Amino acid sequence: MTGRTGLRPRLTLVSTALVALVSALLLWLGWLLVGGVAGSLPSLPAGSTVRVGDVVVPAEQLSQAVGAAARNDVLRAGLVAFPLVVIAAAVVSWWLVGRVLGPLHAVTATARRLTVESLDTRTGLRDARGEVAELAAGFDAMLDRLQAAFDAQRRFVANASHELRTPLSVLRTEVDVTLADPDADIEELRRMGAVVRDATRRADDLVAGLLLLAHTEGAELTSVEPADLADMVVRPLGAIGSEAAQRGISVLVRTAPAPVRGDAVLLERVAGNLLENAVRHNVPGGWIEVTTGQLEQTCELRVASSGAEIPADRVAELFEPFRRGPVERTGPVPGSGLGLSIVRAIAVAHGGAVHGEPVPGGGLAVTVRLPATP
Repeated sequence: MTGRTGLRPRLTLVSTALVALVSALLLWLGWLLVGGVAGSLPSLPAGSTVRVGDVVVPAEQLSQAVGAAARNDVLRAGLVAFPLVVIAAAVVSWWLVGRVLGPLHAVTATARRLTVESLDTRTGLRDARGEVAELAAGFDAMLDRLQAAFDAQRRFVANASHELRTPLSVLRTEVDVTLADPDADIEELRRMGAVVRDATRRADDLVAGLLLLAHTEGAELTSVEPADLADMVVRPLGAIGSEAAQRGISVLVRTAPAPVRGDAVLLERVAGNLLENAVRHNVPGGWIEVTTGQLEQTCELRVASSGAEIPADRVAELFEPFRRGPVERTGPVPGSGLGLSIVRAIAVAHGGAVHGEPVPGGGLAVTVRLPATP
């Protein structure tokens, strides 16, 4: 509570003052009009007298006497009615302002009750109308977005902690086992070194992916320049060529100009992540199709590949951090599970979207759509 006067007393005071001012003006106008009407009375013969109330006045003073009496009556009635009108205006204004500000107080009270653990609280305003209803609905929508963001953050932190704990546990276990073996020879040390190297590489890849995801998710682009999605796939295709050839995976590329504006490094990372996933989660002797092109005001990059069958209702989960396709959990899991999350974050940062769909017979097709350069 601040030391300033609340809005309700101030609005009540302003409205009451306006009513008082208008009432005083009307009383003054009535006083003037009554006197003017009395002054237009017809004149009587001179020398006669007329009783006006309890006073007897000469006929030639009739209009002045009637005007003065009428003005006195208006003034007496006004002095009684004026405070009653002002008091009624204050009471009605206080009540109306309270009704209007009630929903605002509910929104304020809801905001004060909010904590990280109670983001499911809502204003609960069902009878509000007009701008107040829009304010309450906007506030509740904001709380919905905040709750979704905090829930996603909790899941992200929990998954990141779990994923980082795995390589660290491998490191600790390998070092402890080797140190506990008094007969460990050079071959054993080399084996431990190889395991430690792989674990540290996995942790490094995971941390790099987390940093990139944090940098692109909800952030504004710092470097925006003309780019072509067809050019963005050239270098990633060369990077996966050797692994694809070793596994007998055929790669079909059909590119057409797809001009966009954005960060060329991030856009190349989109193509790289999609192609790495396509190779990593493919089957021996499988296939990969890469296409780019422009459709009206939208440019597309589509990477489809063979692989394990993925239920249609699980495709959306793959774009969440640390979600992977169906793989055997008994062996080492390739990747960090951040590839498609990074793709989605980069696409959204460029004003675009990502859509995934299962391929009949097994595999996944991912389409990135970005606004075309005007």
